[in-house]
Amino acid sequence: MKKNLNKFLAGNDYPGRGIVLGQSPDGEKAYVAYWIMGRSSNSRNRVFEPIPGGIRTVAADPAKLEDPHLIIYNAVLTLHDTTVVTNGDQTDTIAQFISGNLFPGYSFEAALATRTYEDDAPNFTPRISGVVNNRTGAYKLSILKSCEGNAASVQRQTFDYPQPVAGEGHFISTYQKNGSPIPSFAGEPMRVAIDENDPDKFAYKLWDSLNDDNKVSLFVRSISLATGTYEDMILNKYTAVEG
Repeated sequence: MKKNLNKFLAGNDYPGRGIVLGQSPDGEKAYVAYWIMGRSSNSRNRVFEPIPGGIRTVAADPAKLEDPHLIIYNAVLTLHDTTVVTNGDQTDTIAQFISGNLFPGYSFEAALATRTYEDDAPNFTPRISGVVNNRTGAYKLSILKSCEGNAASVQRQTFDYPQPVAGEGHFISTYQKNGSPIPSFAGEPMRVAIDENDPDKFAYKLWDSLNDDNKVSLFVRSISLATGTYEDMILNKYTAVEG
């Protein structure tokens, strides 16, 4: 059963970083959404910045950046007809495998087999990743996480959606909810309704659903399935300090 993503997010103050992949109700567009949240001043000190074919995270105020480890990375890249979106530097790993045509058809899985969860004990934040075919809208989602905080056991789960359905998508996040330590996302990606053909409305509804204190940035890409071309939107809570 499809769930109301906006209602779910509005009732969850800290799902962490999240990815939504799916299709508009008219079936004409594929949607890619990625957001970041933060509890510490260091993780909140970020904005999304556009780069060719995607976005990267940068410090909103470089003078206040405490530790770039795990928080500064390319979040979205585009290779050929593929959009890659992740919550860390595994974006680059996936891009290398795709551009090198390594393990054709399984570059995504093969790239992530070389990676594991983040080294931020005791949370061991999962690495979440997605790829979308810009021509067909087919997509995959992945999560790399520890076994309930057991650092000796990594779990790699990939979910393949080769025939997406108009008006719905799938959502995955790093965490279930706030906590100490923060519980990792569990189960399959949530099947969610997508009720907006207008990507701007889709983006603003997502943004408004995220917790005001903890949300940092949101990226939404709308891909025309007729042409493979795309349009991007970035919403940042904070304003970058000009150097």
